[in-house]
Amino acid sequence: MSKKVFVSRLLPPEAMAALKDAAARGEIQLDVWPEDMPPSRAVMLQKVRNCDGVISLLTDRVDGPLLDAAGPQLKVVSNFAVGYNNIDTAAAKQRGIRVGHTPGVLDDAVADITVALLLAVARRVPESFDFAKQGKWRTWMPMGHVGLDLKGKTLGICGMGRIAFAVAERIVRGWNMKLIYFDPHAANAAAEKQLGARRVDFDTLLAEADIVSLHCALTPQTTKLFGKKEFAKMKKTAIFLNTARGPMHDQQALIEACHDGVIFGAGIDVTDPEPAKADDPVLHLPNLVVTPHIASATIGTRNAMGMIAVRNCLNALAGKPLQHEVPETRVAAKL
Repeated sequence: MSKKVFVSRLLPPEAMAALKDAAARGEIQLDVWPEDMPPSRAVMLQKVRNCDGVISLLTDRVDGPLLDAAGPQLKVVSNFAVGYNNIDTAAAKQRGIRVGHTPGVLDDAVADITVALLLAVARRVPESFDFAKQGKWRTWMPMGHVGLDLKGKTLGICGMGRIAFAVAERIVRGWNMKLIYFDPHAANAAAEKQLGARRVDFDTLLAEADIVSLHCALTPQTTKLFGKKEFAKMKKTAIFLNTARGPMHDQQALIEACHDGVIFGAGIDVTDPEPAKADDPVLHLPNLVVTPHIASATIGTRNAMGMIAVRNCLNALAGKPLQHEVPETRVAAKL
């Protein structure tokens, strides 16, 4: 008997083709939410009913009530994302439901957008582009839109995982920077050996870094990790980067820090709340560059993420190991 699978949004083409092939073989009954906007909570509760598998996005709240609405036959929730803070993993494990995610394949894409944000802020690219578009560019100006030099500065990484290492490789080697990092969990021997990284405490990172790049997982401990007090400890010439999760910075404090010249500027791919509304002050400061959560948005990366999400789901339904399973939810498969 085929398994029922609900997909909460259209996935990239390769992933959708794999799901449709599985449906054509009679392995699954496929139900895909076709709209651009995510399904409402009420729709999600209805759509997951009697499902054996759910492929979710980070915009979907997957908690105990939703898992119970699906029913005891639910075997897997496969998240189309590296992070899984949208899923109550404890509730999933309690119910014997496996949870998959998509790490590894987006490291380079996220690292690239982090560097793009750094350059955009340091060299005031969006601000100067707007200046030109508004017809204000009348001549070459000796002090027009002068930015920061990057060569020989100090990069401070907060959370030295795979993505952070890829960021550090690009920046440290590209601009001959010093590298310091804060990670309360473990030292990164590869970063220390290959990039000359020095592990420091959080306050030292804030005080010494010319660029602070945030790459932690979102947890209760990292929520609002950067607030008014932390920005005040940074250099006035410092740049703050967040391509991880919006709730890890206090958005009002970041707005004030950029507006008041507490720091030079910031580049963020995530906001809190997300998405930011058009009138949100976070979108209207010349030294605060915001992109709409596009860090993994390359054709190759999104297709790779989609294929992992599909394999995680189909493998779980077949009683096989997931390609990438959230560690804290590993349980005996329900066959």
